[in-house]
Amino acid sequence: MRGEASELARRLAREAEAVCRHYLSSGRREGRYWLVGDVNNTPGRSLFVRLHASSRGPAGKWTDAATGEHGDLLDVIGRTCRLRSFREIAEEARRFLNLPDWVRELPVASVAVRHPRNSTRAARRLFAMAQTLSGTLGESYLANRDIDPRVGSDALRFHPNCFYRPDHAAAVETWPALIAAVTDLNARITGVHRTWLDPDGFDDRRLGKAPIDTPRRAMGDLLGNAVRFGIADDVLAAGEGIETMLSLRTVLPTLPVAAALSANHLATLLWPATLRRLYVAVDADAAGVNAAGALTTRALDAGIEAIVLCPRLEDFNEDLRAFGWAKLRDMLRDQLLPEDVALFIGAIAA
Repeated sequence: MRGEASELARRLAREAEAVCRHYLSSGRREGRYWLVGDVNNTPGRSLFVRLHASSRGPAGKWTDAATGEHGDLLDVIGRTCRLRSFREIAEEARRFLNLPDWVRELPVASVAVRHPRNSTRAARRLFAMAQTLSGTLGESYLANRDIDPRVGSDALRFHPNCFYRPDHAAAVETWPALIAAVTDLNARITGVHRTWLDPDGFDDRRLGKAPIDTPRRAMGDLLGNAVRFGIADDVLAAGEGIETMLSLRTVLPTLPVAAALSANHLATLLWPATLRRLYVAVDADAAGVNAAGALTTRALDAGIEAIVLCPRLEDFNEDLRAFGWAKLRDMLRDQLLPEDVALFIGAIAA
């Protein structure tokens, strides 16, 4: 069954837009995504389906920014058609794809039973096993993205042989990886984020990430927590990606920042009780815009001043690489409040 599900999901992903137009007809395409209210085909914009594979993930995957639900196109078929069993969902998928019955006979790989484990404990153990960033491939990876590795050294480490298990595969590979500590408001490690790296170096297509299907993964207790750079008191900048937030900190090294790791987690980020102003760094895609809007609304409802920071390109690391640190600093100067310009940019000039 698992092998058949994987194959059907892969075939549906190749026809992602056609699947969405048929089963999520209340939505519409915007750029590289299909937007709709939820997986039950309610009108709206909360749920987004990725229509094409990109560095952000494979085609056919969807996430509901309001609820945190996520899945693939088989889940869409099951929910919209009110189907309860995998057999019914698979039959509907085969009907849509005009597949013959032989698809049912796909071999199913034997899968070892996995026992539950404490992922937070495993995350802490992995971070403890990793080495400091200085002089490693992890440091080179950041430097090649024009990020100053020193601004993230406290929360980042490097592992030369970090385990990677491909989706739906029993074999385990090892790749060098940048390891980031996910922490709560009390600075306790609750998880880790891994970015597997290409040992052959940096290139313009993968930007130094390993040539594997999912070179970024997180584990542990992530909800509300983040990879934090600097200690926030009354001012904080928050966004999705580690490289995005390190780009801000490269040009504003005294600004405390938090990387929530995904659009869903950005929307649910927790902040310190002393916070009075929150800058929200937006990723320029549908998921990023929705998540930034949700976090901004939460902050305003809590009486916190919320200000959106917008990149010119897809995200602030693209801006940093395209325009350089001085230009990015000037771009941010125009978006910060005057008192924060004096605090975080004036200190540099002085």
